[in-house]
Amino acid sequence: MKLSVIGCGYLGAVHAAAMASIGHDVVGIDVDQRKVDALAQGIAPFFEPGLPELLKDGVASGRLRFTTDMCAAADATVHFIGVGTPQQKDGYAADLTYVDAAVDALLPFLKPGDVVAGKSTVPVGTAARLAERVTPTGATLVWNPEFLREGWAVKDTIEPDRLVAGVPTDGTGRADADGERAADVLREVYHTAVATNTPFIVTDLATAELVKVAANAFLATKISFINAMAEIAEVTGADVTQLADAIGHDVRIGRRFLGAGIGFGGGCLPKDIRAFSARAEELGRGESVSFLREVDAINLRRRDRAVDLVVDALGGSVFEKRITVLGAAFKPHSDDIRDSPALDVAVRLRGLGASVVVTDPEAIPNAKAKHPQLTYVEDRDEALTDADAVVLVTEWDEYRRQLSPEHASSLTKGRIVVDGRNGLDAAAWRAAGWSYYGMGRP
Repeated sequence: MKLSVIGCGYLGAVHAAAMASIGHDVVGIDVDQRKVDALAQGIAPFFEPGLPELLKDGVASGRLRFTTDMCAAADATVHFIGVGTPQQKDGYAADLTYVDAAVDALLPFLKPGDVVAGKSTVPVGTAARLAERVTPTGATLVWNPEFLREGWAVKDTIEPDRLVAGVPTDGTGRADADGERAADVLREVYHTAVATNTPFIVTDLATAELVKVAANAFLATKISFINAMAEIAEVTGADVTQLADAIGHDVRIGRRFLGAGIGFGGGCLPKDIRAFSARAEELGRGESVSFLREVDAINLRRRDRAVDLVVDALGGSVFEKRITVLGAAFKPHSDDIRDSPALDVAVRLRGLGASVVVTDPEAIPNAKAKHPQLTYVEDRDEALTDADAVVLVTEWDEYRRQLSPEHASSLTKGRIVVDGRNGLDAAAWRAAGWSYYGMGRP
């Protein structure tokens, strides 16, 4: 099939490359000329495992191309909208400027029978509003939310755990004729996943919009729940990691996302739960998701706690102390620093007068551009040299599994480690002479 992908940021670039890899003819369209030029050469403008290979293969085969010219969408029959929906600068709500602009730019090139598939995370009700502009062209607007995990986005696109298609309905909740046809088109687009019996769920537009934000709200709540338990553990002497193991054996709860630490960040969970809260307020149902405000507050408090642990461990002051921060990205296998807890902790420590050295396998260029006041060192061992304290804030394997306490001891000046992700073997580090401080651990 011939597809267009409007917006070639993280979501759009991955989607375009993945669709080309399963045989479609794809054109990616973006207003950023530098981004388009890089993608057209098979160069990923951000770090995502597996993406460079897909880009190079797709461009070389001729099935994948990139342009700034929206006219290129005229040849496609399915158009994916994958632009960003950042948090508004003056509030919690989502900024839909880019979504509206993408649809407006696409309208002149739509043909009867085309399908416009929104993938961006938007407030519920957005699709119905956009459909009023798309439907007069003879095209059908559907909502097809993404469920990508940074670091595994290629796999999640080609082998998703579920596919959701929000389509026009007949008023009784059942897909109308246009909705059924559009759903069939999406089944054809995702033919490899459908062939392996991946669940394909057809809903109305509003439900599809809610699926993504509801999923993110649930995950954020689960993370903040265990971090709230960490707060209790810290004043009672309990160990939150053992607590998580124990309750995680309950099949109704599960162990995933019960890792206490400095909390979540990135470009999705924080902004999505805030935008969800804002939209609920607009709908007159703010009380229904009022708990998300506390979820957000708990998450931010854990960053405070990590800083406090470092200060306490260094005798009440970090002034002129050399502190090595292991990690800058908000999570491993990514160079994304949006709302990164790791960088937040680093900046706060520097604000208290510490000499902060940050290292990360992939995120240093992005971090340096946003926080040039910090010192960045690419080599892990060089970053550890002469440190008075070490703080693990992003759980890369280079720090969790490949750094032994004995080796670290040969480099640092002090023997203090604050484990902001509870990812280190506390017993091993203590046995090697380190003062180990975890999050919610004795």
